[in-house]
Amino acid sequence: MRVDVLVSDWRAALAPELAAEEQEAQLYGQAWEAYLEGDFGFGLWCWRECDRLTNSFQGKVGEVTRVVGAGRYLGFSHRKAIAAKIPLDKVYRPRKGDMSTPRTDAIVLPQYQLLCVYAVRAQEGDAKAKALYEIALGELEERRRADPYIRHFDTFRRLLERPTAASAPPATGAVLPVTSPAAADAAARRPRRS
Repeated sequence: MRVDVLVSDWRAALAPELAAEEQEAQLYGQAWEAYLEGDFGFGLWCWRECDRLTNSFQGKVGEVTRVVGAGRYLGFSHRKAIAAKIPLDKVYRPRKGDMSTPRTDAIVLPQYQLLCVYAVRAQEGDAKAKALYEIALGELEERRRADPYIRHFDTFRRLLERPTAASAPPATGAVLPVTSPAAADAAARRPRRS
């Protein structure tokens, strides 16, 4: 994944007379197109860029959308799909005292993105990812104050753990639709589409 090299080349090719927001919009647009063509590395870059801009604009997603372009904000479903595609065996995870540089084919993720990858893999049933996720969550509280991006992982985790509409129990006090016995019999006799 040579995403940073390509993004640097694209950044150097931008016209210097453009305003900073226009340069960011063009750069993000190029990365977005590469991501839509199937390169999840550019998806990771767009993810990080959206979160960087969100932090810069004090959490105002509308301002981020204004800069990156309508329909280009990398939302939860994109993030979940990207996290599911990242091969964990290629992710470089530095350890304490680790002085080595990552392999040339390694994927270097920010800590909060790595937590999101672990969360998705753990939910899918990957035992190793679940163990790594539990360990990383134990270390999370130490990093929370120092890393402003951790709150993006917290949002991702809340959305990932949110029950789907089909499996969620009805809210307390919710009015359930009333059907007559005749309507229920008619629905049971209807042929089902396959």
